Amino acid sequence: MPRYCFEDLTPGFRLDVGPLVVSRDDIVSFAREFDPQSFHIDQAAAKDSVVGGLIASGWHTCALGMRLVADGFILQSSSMGSPGIEEVRWLRPVRPGDALTMRMSVTESRPSGSKADRGFVRVLLAIDNGADQEVMTQDFWAMFGRRGTPPLPPRPRPPEEPAPAALPEGEALPSAYLEDMPLNRPFDLGAHHFTRDDILRFARAFDPQPFHVDEAAAAQTHFGGLCASGWHTAAAWMKRMVAGRDRGRALAIERGEAVVEGGPSPGFRELQWLKPVYAGDTIRYDVTLTGARLSRTRPGWGIASHTATGTNQRGEPVFRFAGAWLAPSRGG
Repeated sequence: MPRYCFEDLTPGFRLDVGPLVVSRDDIVSFAREFDPQSFHIDQAAAKDSVVGGLIASGWHTCALGMRLVADGFILQSSSMGSPGIEEVRWLRPVRPGDALTMRMSVTESRPSGSKADRGFVRVLLAIDNGADQEVMTQDFWAMFGRRGTPPLPPRPRPPEEPAPAALPEGEALPSAYLEDMPLNRPFDLGAHHFTRDDILRFARAFDPQPFHVDEAAAAQTHFGGLCASGWHTAAAWMKRMVAGRDRGRALAIERGEAVVEGGPSPGFRELQWLKPVYAGDTIRYDVTLTGARLSRTRPGWGIASHTATGTNQRGEPVFRFAGAWLAPSRGG
């Protein structure tokens, strides 16, 4: 019997969790797979960059936050996953040696209007780095089963499909200053195939809920089968995004043009996990630049805004969010 069900998670519920110490190897290993920008993987390059030293990918910080909340709360609950994130703010970089702790509080709760076996809970997380400094806040909704209410039958799980013979690489993202960025034009970032082994490996490290780590248990849940952690789906988008930037950098070098290096992201909002990503799914990702403005606090830099989506091989949207990153200004 879960310790925490929907009925227990009323506004005012609080938990403190941690610490979790982040090593240099942790930072570099995650970044090499999902976010291989130089300030995440190369100590010397990071020291000379805008961030002044090696830092964790923001998506790694989200995954570490998921591990904290899983160990301290979710695995003792009737969790049914999350439909999405209202907002994440990356306030300070996570650096090697940081001891992350988490404060969690429930701000809203409501029963589902269409499914009697569950309710929705809004949670605010704040993660500190061990020096009483917040590094990330996260505002999100999660689903929890109701105590004593029989679960609805699992949804039909689509047949598993083999990996495609070749994955499309996607387009080059222009290496451009803030003022030159092509707005309102979607860029195809290519595709990522989710294997059973990759889903298990990511989930065991960061999100060990039964529907991500146990095939037999997953078949009995509302998902109907093993599916990827939402943070795995998001990290794979970042992997394709960096590959698109790398293609743009290579194209600029080939043309003899200046290579413009961007900076990290301040966060994102309105992230939705629309459908499960099952073992065997291939997700095609894209990004559309929607705005560019000068920073009010960082001279020579600006904020490039974007939307992003992921679509599975059946043409179904599975993921979308609105994000941003730091970009240098031509006048800087």
